[in-house]
Amino acid sequence: MTTTQMHGIATTEKLGSRRRRPIDKGTSALAVAAMSVLAFLYVPIATLMVFSFNDNPVTRLPLTGFTLDWYHKALTNPDLMTALWNSVIVGLAAVAICLAIGIPTAFALDRYDFPGKTAFRRLVILPITLPGLITGVSMLVFFRAAGVDLSLWTVIVGHGTALTAIVVTNVFARLQRFDRRIEEASADLGAKPWQTFLFVTLPNIKSALIGSSLIAFTLSFDEIPVTFFLTGRDNTLPMYIWSVIRRGITPEINAIGTIIVAVSIVLILVSVFMMYQENQKGSTR
Repeated sequence: MTTTQMHGIATTEKLGSRRRRPIDKGTSALAVAAMSVLAFLYVPIATLMVFSFNDNPVTRLPLTGFTLDWYHKALTNPDLMTALWNSVIVGLAAVAICLAIGIPTAFALDRYDFPGKTAFRRLVILPITLPGLITGVSMLVFFRAAGVDLSLWTVIVGHGTALTAIVVTNVFARLQRFDRRIEEASADLGAKPWQTFLFVTLPNIKSALIGSSLIAFTLSFDEIPVTFFLTGRDNTLPMYIWSVIRRGITPEINAIGTIIVAVSIVLILVSVFMMYQENQKGSTR
């Protein structure tokens, strides 16, 4: 028998022993735990989506048939749609406030040294660490003392105040990993400071801006404690759903919830794709 044949036989025996190796119990337990966590997180959402297509007006098993009527009723319900658009408006306005305040704050923390910087950095993230109940009551007392009537505008200010820390922390973390030599190169080529900021700095921290904006919008969209204390006559979607489900869960709520889940998945996929594109560009440089 030649050396090559002996090597081939040994290799075959090694592959066979690898195939016959018993499954590691630790790996199996980890897989079961992971599947259990995923089930814990997503089975309720899947249940909501399934019942949104059930033609039984009562949310209970067994399923009796397939229908899209609940989607039609939800999308033609004027109160529900008004609450939905109010939530979208509040979320977008809150994100605008967060970006307008959070970006300069993050740059100040990253680029400048000033007395009390460490304390200021801790205080900036305080609103997001406080319970929504405390934030809502505090803002309510402030607006009452200032003589401001409660409306969607007070809700927007409250959400912007509570969520600005998200933008600050995310952008600051990105700036810590930012290569300042890019800005120096832009200045050497004759770019003005505002041009460097708009066309060099902001594009390079785009992932942090997109991510923090999506998180802020999502948290604003489903915020209840702060909204409860600051809203006036206009309802947001969480407040509308909360008032409706006190009389029982209706299929219309399941339908609008399914639509929101679908939109959220699309937004996540878009953000992941944009970040992937940015990483690809970075790797080719």
